[in-house]
Amino acid sequence: MVKKLKKQGGDSAAESKQLAGTVKESAQQIWLAGLGAFSKAQEEGGKVFEALVKEGVTLQRRTQSVAEGKLAEATNRMTSMATDLSSKASGQWDKLESIFEERVSRALKKLGVPTAREIDALTERVEELNRTVAALRGGAGATARAARPATRKAVAKRPAVKAAAKRTARKAGQ
Repeated sequence: MVKKLKKQGGDSAAESKQLAGTVKESAQQIWLAGLGAFSKAQEEGGKVFEALVKEGVTLQRRTQSVAEGKLAEATNRMTSMATDLSSKASGQWDKLESIFEERVSRALKKLGVPTAREIDALTERVEELNRTVAALRGGAGATARAARPATRKAVAKRPAVKAAAKRTARKAGQ
């Protein structure tokens, strides 16, 4: 190591020579220590580098697995929220549809438009009356005609029949 200067009671030239030697020796030791550290770092630097790479890979894998877990958790939460929102929206649409149908039904009722049930009931009643009329006529041909739906010709003849009935009524009244 560095040698300490001994205090001598004499010569300052000798002291300066001794000081210069001590500084030179210290500088030499520092230089050698630096070279030794450099050599050691060079030898073990590769090993340290490889150890750091292994530690980095391990850390990356842990971080990636944690990130994937968080991503899966966030995805599940978003899916759950989307499902909840979808069901709420569906409920709102159903409610809106119900309100719309109710209002349309009320408006049609005010206008006097019959409901589907009323039309079905009237259709059933007309069919029943046709069967009764056919039975009263007593003929198989009449039954077949009564069972057939009205054709356009029959519908077109009705005004002519009504007009003829009016004329007959007028003549009878004269």
